[in-house]
Amino acid sequence: MSVLPMKRISVIGMRKDRKAILELIQRSQAVEIDMAPVEKNDGSVYSKIDVSASAQLFTKNADAAAKALEVLNTAAPEKTSLLSSFEGRKEISLEEYAENVKKRESIMRDVQDILRLEKELIEAKTEIPRLETQIEALGPWLTLDVPLSYKGTKKTAVFIGTFPDEVNEEALTARIKENASDISGVDVNVISSSAEISSVMIVCMKQDANAVDNALRHMNFSRPPVSDAVPSKQKEQYELEIRLCNEKITALNDELAVYAQKREEIKFIHDYYVMRADKYQVISDLEQSKRTFVLSGYIPEAAAGDLEQKISSEYDACVEITDPDESEDVPVLLKNNGFAAPVEGVVESYSMPGKGELDPTMPVAIFYYFMFGMMLSDFAYGALMTIATALILKKFKNMEPGLKRSMKMFCYCGIGTMFSGILFGSYFGDAPTVIAKEFFGVDFVIKPLYVDPITNSMKVLVFSFAIGIIHLFAGLLINMYQAIRQKRVADAIYDSLFWIFLVGGLILFGLTTDMVVNMFPGALTRLPDPVGKVGALLAIVGAVGILLTGGRESKNPVKRLMKGAYALYGVTSYLSDILSYSRLLALGLATSVISTVFNSMGQMVSEGLFHSNIFGALIGIILFLVIFLIGHALNMAINALGAYVHANRLQFVEFFGKFYSGGGRKFEPFAVKTKYFKFKED
Repeated sequence: MSVLPMKRISVIGMRKDRKAILELIQRSQAVEIDMAPVEKNDGSVYSKIDVSASAQLFTKNADAAAKALEVLNTAAPEKTSLLSSFEGRKEISLEEYAENVKKRESIMRDVQDILRLEKELIEAKTEIPRLETQIEALGPWLTLDVPLSYKGTKKTAVFIGTFPDEVNEEALTARIKENASDISGVDVNVISSSAEISSVMIVCMKQDANAVDNALRHMNFSRPPVSDAVPSKQKEQYELEIRLCNEKITALNDELAVYAQKREEIKFIHDYYVMRADKYQVISDLEQSKRTFVLSGYIPEAAAGDLEQKISSEYDACVEITDPDESEDVPVLLKNNGFAAPVEGVVESYSMPGKGELDPTMPVAIFYYFMFGMMLSDFAYGALMTIATALILKKFKNMEPGLKRSMKMFCYCGIGTMFSGILFGSYFGDAPTVIAKEFFGVDFVIKPLYVDPITNSMKVLVFSFAIGIIHLFAGLLINMYQAIRQKRVADAIYDSLFWIFLVGGLILFGLTTDMVVNMFPGALTRLPDPVGKVGALLAIVGAVGILLTGGRESKNPVKRLMKGAYALYGVTSYLSDILSYSRLLALGLATSVISTVFNSMGQMVSEGLFHSNIFGALIGIILFLVIFLIGHALNMAINALGAYVHANRLQFVEFFGKFYSGGGRKFEPFAVKTKYFKFKED
């Protein structure tokens, strides 16, 4: 468990080597670029170069490639397995990288062709709803044998339009004559009519056109969009256009599918331009002269020598490795062994260690795996989790580091769950007992190594509290060690040792009283009175110490004593912290009870059928298996999620609250942040 020591690396090189040196640093993933201020005088030749235009172009190209891949995945979906997410990025050599870079212009032409085809595809797909809307609008007019734009003959005028209600020819003719009484006559033809709209054609003499037009305006008459074709013919034209659009869509999809063979090249060009955009972002931060450039940043001490040797031997560059200044905000990188490293993500999700703090990953790992196991607490669930994650880790060697770390964490959590399952006698709940009794007529019970939480939950509750007390005291001991390590011996005594005396003494004293022992019948044994006296003495020493030192930052003795009393009141928080560990029992008990319920359900459904005849026995077994598999799958999924959430909570609130402040900044190296490919050095 350690925080890797960091060094500051400074590189002064020739501008002609800038690209190669930056790519070497990017591939090494060992340097966080953080430019130290360059001392300048009035005649300084160093300045920063604006490369934002180039960076924007690279980002635009990367976005175009990403969009082209989306289009290809729609037109010709990539065949992937359920486990493809574990495969990781594809490795390519530097020679393959160089060969693909040479083809970047032709690949980008393919990208633009794909985007052009997609644009045409969208236009064709958009056109179809528009045409269908036009056909729907023509529906009421399909029996009309003249175009909607028809205005009449030499001697007649024709009005084609709609009314917003249901009409009939006689009533409409009467209404028109009421509003235009001096017309010689009018002929009304209702093409279609409903409660919402009526479509009509009205014919009158040419000389009466104005009068009829004025009358219709007062009757909410609306004219439809004009068309020079007969509605039935216009509909046929629209249907033809829809067929042509569908044919075009098919042709465009076929054409896009051909580009599926270019998918890997487009993935490469996406990653290539992402890398270039990242590199140009760094270039914009560099101090540069006409022929040289200056680069500075942080590098782990373990990687400094190797990178210094590579740069110095291959390029005309000067590399300097120095210790960071005390005032610098040095990034934090954790380094742990294979057992603890998987829970680094848990620590990082809270906060990286602050300056002078220890890396808490190892103690977190020890408690995390065990507590997760207690909350899931079933040997079979743990075995399934362990076997599944172990097989995935073995099969997918190229898995991404973050995902691999999570798989290892759950593999160890599975081992912790198996241990708890043996401890509490849970194997798919009481499945061995139920199966043996129901299908074989045998009484068979696997006895727990410690206790059955269903029949003796009080004993498990006490066990959970004991784990919690150990967890809290471990946090206080780490806090004490950190203070001593930083030569703050007084703080170690005041802020840790006194609390250990107070809380530990109260616990020892309580275990010698009938009141506390009787609260947990059958789970606790009363300790001898001398132990209680020792506990009381320790508690008094701790309480007095906290009272006198809890407000030591205040010079006023009264204020110091009041602050000490307030600090002493914090002992109540330890009680709530210890009670929080009852969740170890609660979640473990929930897993066991739900498992038992599903086993009982399967037994009740299959009972009677199994002993009736061969066919009944087969049906009984099938029903039992269905309920068993579905029930336990749901139980395992839900309670594994609960165990994960609450295991994190116990670390973040109860454990870290005793010694860990965090506030460190995670090491973010200038790296190859690609999505599809990663590069292997020769």
